[in-house]
Amino acid sequence: MSELESICHKCNEVIAERIITALGKSWHPDHFACKDCQLPITEATFNIQSGEPVCSDCFVKNYSGTCFGCKQPILERTINAMEKSWHEECFQCNGPCKKPLVGTSFYEREGHPYCRADFEQLFAARCAGCEQPITDNAIVALSAKWHRSCFKCKNCSAPITASSFAVEGNKPLCSACSG
Repeated sequence: MSELESICHKCNEVIAERIITALGKSWHPDHFACKDCQLPITEATFNIQSGEPVCSDCFVKNYSGTCFGCKQPILERTINAMEKSWHEECFQCNGPCKKPLVGTSFYEREGHPYCRADFEQLFAARCAGCEQPITDNAIVALSAKWHRSCFKCKNCSAPITASSFAVEGNKPLCSACSG
């Protein structure tokens, strides 16, 4: 055997004619085969598992995850979030905006991701005064939640800061208007 002869990684025989070089090894063309199905790999691209070649069909069937968003195999970069796998482009807000969420903070509700704005608009408690989402501290009074700035006298609109107040029509009254 001369120094220029190549030995097939699979059969350990000299490769006399056409040669395939992949994974730092030499192969007879018929011996460069998928480690799972044993069929020769004839595609220009292939996958690697445990240092051995795997055909695209076996890779999809045996190794790739399925995207929670589109239910298709993931063959490229995988986003792991909420104990699920996603394509990068499928990991997006489940609310109306559909913004990409890769690399950002997000909120989870019933197994779906949401950006902050959509999460607050869809799921935050609503103020009894202005009916907008409450995203900060709230005042709980009269069996409802209120923005601090919305909890004001129904007559004069003065902020109610005292712990005691009067009630008229399920709305607060300051001590000056209730007297």
